[in-house]
Amino acid sequence: MDKPAVLALADGTVFHGRSVGADGKTVGEVVFNTAMTGYQEILTDPSYAQQIVTLTYPHIGNTGTNSADAESSAVHAAGLIIRDLPLVASNFRSEQNLSDYLVEQHSVYRGYRYTEANENYSRERRPVRVHFDGRCCGRGDCRSQCLSRP
Repeated sequence: MDKPAVLALADGTVFHGRSVGADGKTVGEVVFNTAMTGYQEILTDPSYAQQIVTLTYPHIGNTGTNSADAESSAVHAAGLIIRDLPLVASNFRSEQNLSDYLVEQHSVYRGYRYTEANENYSRERRPVRVHFDGRCCGRGDCRSQCLSRP
Protein backbone atom coordinates (compact mmCIF):
# COMPACT_ATOMS: atom_id res chain seq x y z
CA MET A 1 0.00 0.00 0.00
CA ASP A 2 1.20 3.46 -0.82
CA LYS A 3 -1.33 6.20 -0.11
CA PRO A 4 -1.19 9.86 0.95
CA ALA A 5 -0.76 10.37 4.69
CA VAL A 6 -0.20 13.21 7.12
CA LEU A 7 2.03 13.55 10.14
CA ALA A 8 0.67 16.29 12.44
CA LEU A 9 2.74 17.63 15.32
CA ALA A 10 1.22 18.93 18.55
CA ASP A 11 2.18 22.51 17.62
CA GLY A 12 0.08 22.30 14.43
CA THR A 13 2.93 21.65 11.99
CA VAL A 14 1.88 19.12 9.34
CA PHE A 15 4.09 17.01 7.08
CA HIS A 16 2.65 15.22 4.05
CA GLY A 17 3.99 11.87 2.97
CA ARG A 18 2.96 8.35 1.95
CA SER A 19 1.57 5.52 4.04
CA VAL A 20 3.41 2.27 3.35
CA GLY A 21 1.55 -0.11 5.62
CA ALA A 22 -1.90 -0.75 7.12
CA ASP A 23 -4.63 1.89 7.00
CA GLY A 24 -5.30 3.76 10.20
CA LYS A 25 -3.96 6.36 12.57
CA THR A 26 -1.89 6.51 15.73
CA VAL A 27 -0.56 8.98 18.27
CA GLY A 28 2.83 8.78 19.95
CA GLU A 29 6.14 10.40 20.75
CA VAL A 30 8.67 10.57 17.93
CA VAL A 31 12.01 8.95 18.75
CA PHE A 32 15.06 8.45 16.56
CA ASN A 33 17.20 5.45 15.78
CA THR A 34 20.26 5.74 13.54
CA ALA A 35 20.78 1.99 13.00
CA MET A 36 21.51 0.79 9.48
CA THR A 37 20.01 -2.65 10.15
CA GLY A 38 17.66 -4.22 12.66
CA TYR A 39 14.44 -2.41 11.75
CA GLN A 40 12.33 -5.51 12.40
CA GLU A 41 13.93 -5.95 15.82
CA ILE A 42 13.25 -2.28 16.61
CA LEU A 43 9.58 -2.53 15.63
CA THR A 44 9.02 -5.65 17.75
CA ASP A 45 10.97 -4.41 20.79
CA PRO A 46 8.49 -3.74 23.66
CA SER A 47 10.56 -0.75 24.83
CA TYR A 48 9.29 1.20 21.77
CA ALA A 49 5.61 0.94 22.85
CA GLN A 50 3.69 4.22 22.32
CA GLN A 51 6.59 5.62 20.30
CA ILE A 52 6.78 6.43 16.61
CA VAL A 53 10.27 5.46 15.50
CA THR A 54 12.10 7.57 12.93
CA LEU A 55 14.83 5.55 11.23
CA THR A 56 17.38 7.93 9.76
CA TYR A 57 19.16 5.44 7.49
CA PRO A 58 17.72 5.95 3.97
CA HIS A 59 17.27 2.32 2.82
CA ILE A 60 15.00 0.73 5.41
CA GLY A 61 13.29 -2.42 4.17
CA ASN A 62 15.83 -3.53 1.59
CA THR A 63 16.41 -6.90 3.29
CA GLY A 64 12.74 -7.67 3.99
CA THR A 65 11.54 -9.39 7.15
CA ASN A 66 11.65 -12.90 8.56
CA SER A 67 10.34 -14.72 11.61
CA ALA A 68 13.80 -15.21 13.13
CA ASP A 69 14.47 -11.47 13.51
CA ALA A 70 11.44 -10.55 15.64
CA GLU A 71 12.16 -9.61 19.25
CA SER A 72 8.60 -10.54 20.24
CA SER A 73 5.46 -11.92 18.63
CA ALA A 74 4.02 -8.51 17.70
CA VAL A 75 4.98 -5.01 16.61
CA HIS A 76 5.10 -2.76 19.69
CA ALA A 77 6.14 0.56 18.13
CA ALA A 78 3.20 2.89 17.53
CA GLY A 79 4.56 3.91 14.15
CA LEU A 80 7.46 4.04 11.76
CA ILE A 81 8.83 7.01 9.85
CA ILE A 82 11.25 6.30 7.02
CA ARG A 83 12.67 8.21 4.09
CA ASP A 84 12.11 5.63 1.39
CA LEU A 85 10.87 2.07 1.06
CA PRO A 86 12.62 -0.08 -1.55
CA LEU A 87 10.27 -1.79 -3.98
CA VAL A 88 12.11 -5.12 -3.73
CA ALA A 89 13.44 -6.90 -0.65
CA SER A 90 16.66 -8.71 -1.43
CA ASN A 91 18.03 -11.17 1.09
CA PHE A 92 18.21 -14.95 1.17
CA ARG A 93 16.53 -14.89 4.61
CA SER A 94 13.65 -12.64 3.55
CA GLU A 95 10.17 -14.11 3.97
CA GLN A 96 8.15 -10.94 3.38
CA ASN A 97 8.74 -7.31 2.38
CA LEU A 98 8.45 -4.63 5.06
CA SER A 99 5.23 -3.08 3.75
CA ASP A 100 3.40 -6.43 3.69
CA TYR A 101 4.76 -7.26 7.16
CA LEU A 102 3.38 -3.98 8.54
CA VAL A 103 -0.04 -4.63 6.99
CA GLU A 104 -0.07 -8.18 8.39
CA GLN A 105 0.57 -6.88 11.92
CA HIS A 106 -2.76 -4.98 11.89
CA SER A 107 -1.45 -2.17 14.04
CA VAL A 108 -2.90 1.24 13.40
CA TYR A 109 -0.19 3.23 11.62
CA ARG A 110 2.46 1.63 9.61
CA GLY A 111 4.90 3.76 7.89
CA TYR A 112 5.37 7.18 6.41
CA ARG A 113 7.74 8.38 3.73
CA TYR A 114 9.10 11.61 5.03
CA THR A 115 11.37 14.44 4.00
CA GLU A 116 14.48 15.74 5.71
CA ALA A 117 12.39 18.69 6.90
CA ASN A 118 10.47 16.41 9.26
CA GLU A 119 13.66 14.92 10.67
CA ASN A 120 15.35 18.28 11.17
CA TYR A 121 12.24 19.82 12.73
CA SER A 122 11.81 16.96 15.16
CA ARG A 123 15.47 16.87 16.18
CA GLU A 124 15.38 20.55 17.12
CA ARG A 125 12.24 20.21 19.27
CA ARG A 126 12.39 16.80 20.95
CA PRO A 127 10.37 15.24 22.46
CA VAL A 128 7.72 15.64 19.77
CA ARG A 129 4.15 14.40 20.15
CA VAL A 130 2.62 13.52 16.80
CA HIS A 131 -0.54 12.16 15.21
CA PHE A 132 -0.03 9.99 12.13
CA ASP A 133 -3.00 9.38 9.87
CA GLY A 134 -2.93 7.22 6.77
CA ARG A 135 -6.45 8.34 5.97
CA CYS A 136 -5.49 12.01 5.53
CA CYS A 137 -7.60 13.72 8.14
CA GLY A 138 -7.74 17.50 8.15
CA ARG A 139 -5.00 19.51 9.82
CA GLY A 140 -7.22 20.67 12.70
CA ASP A 141 -8.52 17.16 13.37
CA CYS A 142 -5.00 15.72 13.57
CA ARG A 143 -3.77 18.47 15.87
CA SER A 144 -6.72 18.14 18.26
CA GLN A 145 -6.32 14.37 18.42
CA CYS A 146 -2.60 14.75 19.04
CA LEU A 147 -3.15 17.19 21.89
CA SER A 148 -5.94 15.12 23.47
CA ARG A 149 -3.73 12.06 24.02
CA PRO A 150 -1.52 11.83 27.15
